[in-house]
Amino acid sequence: MSNARILIVEDEQIIALDIQATLGSCGYLVVGHADNGKDAILKAAELRPDLVMMDIGLKGEIDGIEAATQIRAQFDLPVIFLTAFANQSTLERAREAEPFGYILKPFEENDLTIAIEMALYKHSIEYKLRESEKNSAM
Repeated sequence: MSNARILIVEDEQIIALDIQATLGSCGYLVVGHADNGKDAILKAAELRPDLVMMDIGLKGEIDGIEAATQIRAQFDLPVIFLTAFANQSTLERAREAEPFGYILKPFEENDLTIAIEMALYKHSIEYKLRESEKNSAM
């Protein structure tokens, strides 16, 4: 298991604290917390975490899907949705954000760690592939 740096984006404080405690007990470092999409984007820019755990239903103008889309486009960070939303229209919108995982609340610790490790692995492989393609094009 890695000691990845994770940003939590969750508008319910008690849930954010629970996620933070779970991540900490699994050996991950929570580097920050945001409770809305706008702050999530700003904190991603400032903190440059290894991964973002993102709730979809956030307060404010920017929901979790839009925030995830912007974070992925601007900073190439993997995002895992951790949400209570499982309806078809939400899933279709979420898919467009190209998340590295989608976990339904309530979650099990094991599901969380598996999703994180797979997301980090997949992201590192994609990065290596892009670098290899860049180098072979030169």
